[in-house]
Amino acid sequence: MVEPAGRPSTAGHRLGAPDSFGVSTLEPGLRPPAPPAGRQVSIRVQMLDDTQEVFQISQRSPGKVLFDLVCVHLNLAEGDYFGLEYQDQRKMTVWLDLLKPSLKQIRRPKNTILRFVVKFFPPDHTQLLEELTRYLFALQIKRDLACGRLVCNDTSAALMVSHIIQSEIGDFDETQSWQHLLHNKYLPDQDAIRDKVTDCHRQHVGQTPAESDYQLLEIARRLEMYGVRLHPAKDREGSALSLAVAHIGVLVFQGHTKINAFNWSKVRKLSFKRKRFLIKLRADPAQSAHHDTLEFAMASRDCCKVFWKICVEYHAFFRLFEEPKAKPKPILFTRGSSFRFSGRTQKQVIDYVKDSELKKLPFERKHSKILSHSGLSPQSSSFRSQVPKESAASVQPADRLDSAGPGLRAECNGSEEAASAPGGLHDAAGAAPPGSDPIRSRQNHHAAGSSPDPQFLNPEGPGSEDSPAGGPRAVVNGNGSVNGVPAPCPEGHHLSPLTSPLLTDAGCVRHDDEDEARRKKFPTDKAYFIAKELLTTERTYLKDLQVITESFHGVAGKDEAFPDTARSLISTSYDPVHKFHQGFLREVEQRLAQWEGRSNAHIKGDYQRIGDILLKNIQGLRQLTVHLQKHSECLVELERVCRSSRKAEAACRDFEQQRVCYLPLNIFLLRPLHRLLHYKLLLERLCKHYPPTHEDFRDCRAALADISEMVLQLQGTMMKMENFQKLLELKKDLTGIDNLAIPGREFIRLGCLSKLSGKGLQQRMFFLFSDSLVYTSRGMTPSNQFKVHGQLPLYGMTIRESEEEWGVPHSFTLFGQRQSVVVAASCAAEMERWVEDIRMAVDLSEQSSSTDLLPPGLSDNKLTEDGGAEVESEEELGGSRSSLERPGHRGNTTVHVCWHRNTSVSMVDFSVAVENQLSGNLLRKFKNSNGWQKLWVVFTNFSLFFYKSHQDDYPLASLPLLGYSVTAPSESENIHKDYVFKLHFKSHVYYFRTESEYTFERWMEVIRSATCSASRSLSSPRKDLY
Repeated sequence: MVEPAGRPSTAGHRLGAPDSFGVSTLEPGLRPPAPPAGRQVSIRVQMLDDTQEVFQISQRSPGKVLFDLVCVHLNLAEGDYFGLEYQDQRKMTVWLDLLKPSLKQIRRPKNTILRFVVKFFPPDHTQLLEELTRYLFALQIKRDLACGRLVCNDTSAALMVSHIIQSEIGDFDETQSWQHLLHNKYLPDQDAIRDKVTDCHRQHVGQTPAESDYQLLEIARRLEMYGVRLHPAKDREGSALSLAVAHIGVLVFQGHTKINAFNWSKVRKLSFKRKRFLIKLRADPAQSAHHDTLEFAMASRDCCKVFWKICVEYHAFFRLFEEPKAKPKPILFTRGSSFRFSGRTQKQVIDYVKDSELKKLPFERKHSKILSHSGLSPQSSSFRSQVPKESAASVQPADRLDSAGPGLRAECNGSEEAASAPGGLHDAAGAAPPGSDPIRSRQNHHAAGSSPDPQFLNPEGPGSEDSPAGGPRAVVNGNGSVNGVPAPCPEGHHLSPLTSPLLTDAGCVRHDDEDEARRKKFPTDKAYFIAKELLTTERTYLKDLQVITESFHGVAGKDEAFPDTARSLISTSYDPVHKFHQGFLREVEQRLAQWEGRSNAHIKGDYQRIGDILLKNIQGLRQLTVHLQKHSECLVELERVCRSSRKAEAACRDFEQQRVCYLPLNIFLLRPLHRLLHYKLLLERLCKHYPPTHEDFRDCRAALADISEMVLQLQGTMMKMENFQKLLELKKDLTGIDNLAIPGREFIRLGCLSKLSGKGLQQRMFFLFSDSLVYTSRGMTPSNQFKVHGQLPLYGMTIRESEEEWGVPHSFTLFGQRQSVVVAASCAAEMERWVEDIRMAVDLSEQSSSTDLLPPGLSDNKLTEDGGAEVESEEELGGSRSSLERPGHRGNTTVHVCWHRNTSVSMVDFSVAVENQLSGNLLRKFKNSNGWQKLWVVFTNFSLFFYKSHQDDYPLASLPLLGYSVTAPSESENIHKDYVFKLHFKSHVYYFRTESEYTFERWMEVIRSATCSASRSLSSPRKDLY
């Protein structure tokens, strides 16, 4: 097919993609402006991959026309981060002004080559929502390293080069890697650290090019010279300095060392007069009302003007909410420059990409030998969340993120996540890792191994989270099931914590009218639906037991690292319980079949009840109390074995990466104790529903009395073990602390707060325990762990609201004995929760509880001192070897979901979530899809897990619900069905249909328990425990 003459061939056209004009400088739906009439001129532009393209523009067209043509050619939606630079007739490197005619700036277009480069460097690369944008940023970092502009220590340089090589040639091969380093120059003094580069490259096995870009940007953004363009100057004493501008303000360097920084909030005015560049600072009320003016001498007036212009643009791009409006032209005299920033601000870019359903088109990595066309699903929305590998239906992060538990994560094969995101994982998030905390769906590519039917992977999914990579796969625990789709994933890969489920509509049967007709034949009594809830949750519970009795038992039996005593203890404690519940499930299934009329027994009316089966089996369950009491011993023994044997710890970690282990292993060990609570709640609902004269009431009341006695007997142990399990789970997410599970320590709350430091407000993850408050930042290693920066003892701590003092909304100050910290919550409700829980924790610390939650021999005796001030050096970037040695660590835990969605969760919320578990069939519909898809859905651990049927061994996708809202759809949404509820987070919307009013209310109830934080007041049992 021949292209029309005169029409520029874009990357999208070459790959057979439809037109896409998602240019960042244009409003949605608009094409680039038609070039003004006049003679056409050819302009050469050199791209970041060193290719050159020729563009035809009119003589009178402004610079914006040329820039838009470049962005359209690249199919680049986030073009506002970039610019065109060139050398003018004075041999000075300047930026092309988008408002002035191009040929008035480029005097000799035939002899001038413009360079398309990064102009604005954001402080956090997760703010870049497109994989293509991150790829272009990675090329810019590669160029800065090669020319010596990005100066850093050898460790950071070697680690960054290793990620570049991984993206270009793939996994480490000694001969190939060595030859590649010989023929390519990445650093000025590359030979000196060649061995370091190859050592780092060995660590990246299985890492896709998109993940390598992500890791490269994670390291680069922490370097002092990241995005710095030095402008020579002198101070008043004549000392040689350099000025630079960044997102935070104006920087002063001596050599390559930053010696001062003037934050935008302190700068009153920037100006220049001849060769002098002036910075006027705001008066400091604490000192005097005098306005300081700093003066720097530059080489010429033109040098001053060039630097002043880029300062104006940086300030507008990062600090303003919208593009500044043009000043009215003066009638008589002009005063000052009319120059202004042109284009969208960073906030407008992020909002546009998040809220727009941009079609993702493939792009080619010119230097990469890996077959990884980053073909993104046409239906994706924005990327949210954190790690690029997420894709498909989940998380991960713009606001998508990876699944909340060690559950499923979205992963893409070949090129790359998620963020969500932070938003749908979100932002899984979801990726994305979140990706986010939302990830976009991609076409699924399955690796070797058993994976679900590809038709179940959602190729479109409006409102799903996005991931920048190739095909979507569902990844469970990083092994093949995503917050949205299944597929085996290479070891060591982690998806964004915020991914959303993208199970396809395409290959599934529609369940509309026929399903509704079928539903009318079944009983409508509320007792029937309560009994059916017993059946559906019992099926899920039995599958969870099989994870321990079959899957884990098989792993432990083959590994000599597990002592016979530990294997025997787990086997004798869980096998009898598993066998008992197999018989229980058969009885419940038979009764429900009779109740529904699938046999003739219902005619007699003897089987429309469930109390007799519950009473019989709960009495049988009481005989197993001795085994249930040993389950806490199993948890402690397993932890003891893992601490004493690295092989056993590695075996458990590898098992948690299997798709069947969709939650942390320790949670499965506590399932039998949690199941007692479920029986109790079901029986309470039955007794409340039945009148005292009903034939089933007496059996239900007797069964309730028996199960209540068992719960009361085991509740103390249950709550201690829940706390112990949560400490062990958090220990896997943290690095830099070895003594988390110590006797007497209670977990209270975790979540995101912004900490005020010399660099301004910075996002930090806080962990509140009964004796200390720990704050961390997210690590950049593949393990996705959080690095501890400080611990604040709670004893004697006081709290004071600081909103007026610091001018930061929802801020408060924590005054410790050695240190005070100013933090800010995302909203007033979050602030209230934190303040209340911290005050409660301070009271607990002063009571010095003596309750031991662990045997003394199992705890660490070392107690880290107060961490004091935060330190983040370049050494940390190449360090964290412990995390590099743990490639299988999950990146989609509840901690990561909270990070990407900027929220918090308390131990009370976890306790409520334990009680509010639910499973059953639901019909799912996307915002813009037509039919409904039937799925088996399990709600647990603040997430929805999606299966094709209840017989599946592992979920196909998951959706972390923290941050989501659940409501009934409005009339304007045209959902003309009964019993439908809507889940939405930012632009991500999912509809679910239930079969009855009772199941509708139950799903709304349990989902609200995850999306709305529980009451701050502790339940009486927890007070007793404290």
